[in-house]
Amino acid sequence: MIEVLVYSRTGCHLCEVAMATLKELQQEMEFSLELRLIDGDPELETKYGEQIPVTLINGETHDFWRVSPERFRAAIAQL
Repeated sequence: MIEVLVYSRTGCHLCEVAMATLKELQQEMEFSLELRLIDGDPELETKYGEQIPVTLINGETHDFWRVSPERFRAAIAQL
């Protein structure tokens, strides 16, 4: 199973848009989707604070800020 993780922060509008896009993509391809807040985690806030949402596919960083459906489909197709 392909695992997609999105690092987010409370109140992040771009994160909401990214999650909505990924949920739509889940209807056409199979992958698990998890949202993880970086709020209160100093290490993650330092690493990703200005780049959220951050999308990882199978533990590898895929994208920052926005989810491009075309780019996401291409990345999944390569797995």
